[in-house]
Parts: sequence; structure tokens; C-alpha cells
Amino acid sequence: MQLTIKAEGEHVNVLSHLLAKNPYRLYERDVNGHLVRLFFSHFSTNFVEVTIFVTPDPIELSRNSARSFDITSYINDREFAVSSIFCTFLRSALGTALNGKPKDPYLPWVDHPFSFEFSFGPLASATSLSLLKRLFEPIGFSVSTHFAEQKAPLTIKEKSSAQMITLKGRTTLQTGIRQLFVLIPVLDDYKHYFIDEKEIDKMKRYGEGWLDDHPERAYIYEKALRFKAIYDHTQQKGDQPIKETVIRLNDRRYETIIQKVSDLEKKASVVDLGSGEGKLTVKLGYVKGIKELLAVEPSEMAMTRALRQFTKRTQESDFLQPTPIRSSLFYYDNRLQNKDVIILCEVIEHIEEYRLPKMMKMILTNYRPHTLFISTPNYEYNQLYNMGDGYRHSDHRFEWTRDQFQTWCKENNTGFYDLTFTGIGEEHEQFGHPTQLCHFQRKETD
Repeated sequence: MQLTIKAEGEHVNVLSHLLAKNPYRLYERDVNGHLVRLFFSHFSTNFVEVTIFVTPDPIELSRNSARSFDITSYINDREFAVSSIFCTFLRSALGTALNGKPKDPYLPWVDHPFSFEFSFGPLASATSLSLLKRLFEPIGFSVSTHFAEQKAPLTIKEKSSAQMITLKGRTTLQTGIRQLFVLIPVLDDYKHYFIDEKEIDKMKRYGEGWLDDHPERAYIYEKALRFKAIYDHTQQKGDQPIKETVIRLNDRRYETIIQKVSDLEKKASVVDLGSGEGKLTVKLGYVKGIKELLAVEPSEMAMTRALRQFTKRTQESDFLQPTPIRSSLFYYDNRLQNKDVIILCEVIEHIEEYRLPKMMKMILTNYRPHTLFISTPNYEYNQLYNMGDGYRHSDHRFEWTRDQFQTWCKENNTGFYDLTFTGIGEEHEQFGHPTQLCHFQRKETD
């Protein structure tokens, strides 16, 4: 995947300073196992051509360490196509240009417009030329596309589904790069991670000076943030309250569970089952009344990261150091028996459905906690993220509607627990909450 920048006219050689790159050297960096190269194929006073090219490691993309890129399989075209993933590499290579902070003698050139041609791709997207024009023409670019011909001996179709996009217009380097940084994710049909405040801040920062007046502003917010409530709100009230409309779902989820645990009379012993990197466990460590806190996780990598978080708080007197346990959800572990609270926070959707009844039987029959909390995504709410039939994370084996989740909880209840269903996150009148929670409370007569 690549981005090529061409500029013509007087003094275009100053772009090397705005990019903070030596035109006579190859820039090469490793970003999470992926090789990022930047090189000048032509450099003179009147003409500059520079290309940012990424050679991904497809095996690295399939590992846990690359999950930030939201890819789990390297047998696809994603690692070769310009996408929202590509913006991560752009930010590492073009940080000086994005932020407009070259060395002091070149600061006046940050606001100087040049005649640019930006070519990027291949773009694996169903975006039409008509839509591309609606996105780029209002900000001063002409648009053209090119589909590569298939060269494979077994031709399934004449043209590739991936296209190259070329933009031409007069703008500053910083503005042009920022516009690409915002609009490439809009073109990417694959991006679907949940929006948080960092994403909103990025949109506001890189969209400053052009996005507010864009005729497709609502569509850009909808597609880039994948959160319909945000762009609806921007239409109603303008720019001011965007950040206020979104509370990070992870934080809301943790806060809700922490509050529910805090409200329990019996909470001396708590198990975070499937604790991952320990984000919830750390918060539980500050809850008064907990005297034993077990962080149970089968992944060695995740447990190692969790231990770093626990160790950072060793000297805090009000923090209860968790006990890390390497264990599986599917094999009996007597260390988890008869605890006050067991928590499964966003865990079950990562497990094949047919394996869940065995897990539930072990928890409710063998471990017999006084309280069990289970949270999982509400599939109905995905419609607000414009995800189609997709799941919120590529590692999810399923996502349930509210009826499906409640039916499953009731079917797997041993009869010794009362069930209470609640939602977490901003409620929608039709689709409910983004996260659903079941509270299993053991009956006193048990």
C-alpha cells in the first residue's frame, strides 16, 4: 500500500523540510513488525515526487501483537490495500507534516500552498467515483480512479476490485495530508472498531479549518466514526457537543461493573475470569471490601501485560494486589470454588457457542459463586455503527440480540440463581444499550 505525493512549481523542494526527510536518503522504519519506507523518486527546485510505501508482515498481522490493526487472518487482501490501517503508518512517517512543526526557518512554508497530486492505493472499497467526487471536490481536488488489470494466469475477473485514487489540487502540505488522514477511513469499508474520545479528537484536530463546512460532513462523521448517534447529533447541534455525546464504552462498562460489585454485601473474594491485560482487575483492586482478587487468564502474553499494570501499583496502600492465575474456562480449578463474585466481562463472545454450556455448568455447579456477572455486546445496537452484518471485533465468534442473550442465560441457569438483566452505555429507544449484562444472584435458600 502506498501514497505518492507530487508537487510542481517554484520552491517545491522546501517540502523535504516540511516532511522532515532527507531527499537523498531512504527513510525506513519498523512499525509493529511492518516495514514503512519513504523515498524521493524525484527532487528538484520545481518538481518533487515522494512515496510512502508499506510492506506489511502478514504473519505479524495475524498475531495478538497486531490486534490494534484489527486483522486476524493474513490470507486476504487487507495488508496490501490502503485503508484506515494505513493511517497508522502515515502518522508515524509524516508526523512533522501532520502537525505543521518543521524546524523554525521553515515554519512560514507550512501555510504556503503548492500544486499537488496525491495518489494512493490500492483501495479495497466499493466507493463510487461519484462519491469520491462529493468527498474531494468541495475541498479543491479533481478526482480520477484506476482499476488495475488482473495478471494472474487463472483470471476470475478482468479487473481488480481494488482501485488507485488520484487527487489534484492546490493546497498546503499539512492540509492535504490531514484531509487524507480523515477521509481514507471514510473510504474503508473494513473499519469498525468502537469509537472513543481519541478518535473524536483526531477528527476535530485534523478536520480543523475544512471539515465543519464540508457538504458531506455528516456522512464523513458517520463513516469515519462508525457511530450513527454522533453524526445525528452534529446535525442537530453543530460542532460544540460532539465529545460530550460519547462516553467510552469500555470505561462505562468497567464503571458499571465496579459499581455493582461495590454495592454487594458479599464481595470479599472476587474472580475476574478471562481478565486479559488486567484493565478491569486493576479497577477492582481499589474497591473497598475486597480482600482476595484473582485475575484468571489463559494467555501468557496477556497475563504478562497485566502483571506490569499490577506491579506499577505495588506501593499504593489502597490497592489490593491481584493474584494472577493461569487457568482455562473449561477445566476445573479448585482455586475458584465458592468465591463471592465471578465476573465474565466481554469474554463469552470470543468462545464458540457450543462450548459455552460446559463453561456455565462448571461455574454455576462446581464453583458456585454467590454472584456472577456476564457482559456481552448487544448485536442489535450494531446498526448504529453502520456495520451491516459484521461483528464489533474480528475475534468475536458471535454477538447476540437481547432476546438471544436472555434466553441463553435462562437456559443455562441451574435454578439456584435469580437473574437480572440490565444494559450498559447510551440507550437507544429501538436497539437498547450497546452492552448487555446479566446479574446471577444465588438464592438464599440454596
